Amino acid sequence: MLTIFLIVAIAVFAAVYVSWRAGRLDRLHARIEATRAALDAALLRRNCVAVELAASGLLDPATSVLLAGAAHDARAGSRPRELAESDLSRTLRAAFGQPDFRISLSGAEGAEELLTELEAAAHQVFLARKFYNEAVSATISARRRFLVRALRLSGRASAPEFFDIDDSLVAGTSGDGTDMPRLTGRPSERPWS
Repeated sequence: MLTIFLIVAIAVFAAVYVSWRAGRLDRLHARIEATRAALDAALLRRNCVAVELAASGLLDPATSVLLAGAAHDARAGSRPRELAESDLSRTLRAAFGQPDFRISLSGAEGAEELLTELEAAAHQVFLARKFYNEAVSATISARRRFLVRALRLSGRASAPEFFDIDDSLVAGTSGDGTDMPRLTGRPSERPWS
């Protein structure tokens, strides 16, 4: 009788553990979907602000055309998204890296607000990409467990992939987002605070 009780207890424990592991994996996949949606929204916001900056008349015509083209390419989907978004970051960095860029915008109506909005959008991209990549890392780690592979608990869900782009707006940074330097020099005045 004791043997049967132990076998049943072990079977129940194993079933509960497998169920918990499958539920965790499902929650991780749902987390990836949510963070991917947030990343897409942040990228779209940055793109919209870049188009607004290009159309504002604050930049010289050549820079405006390059910026509008890079923003269009990032949304067009004609090539891998990571490359197009990185090109938009590099175009923004080139525009901001022009000699006397800040001086040329001083006194222009709406310039400071637009730069602050672009900085906030870029920071949101940085955060959204970081959260998405952390969710991908946790999911990949969970999918590598022996029990998950042996029982095929991930089902037909495709393996998640990291989203790596160059998202720094300031030249001379590593682009890995470790410090996220500011354009405006006013970190306390963020629209999302």
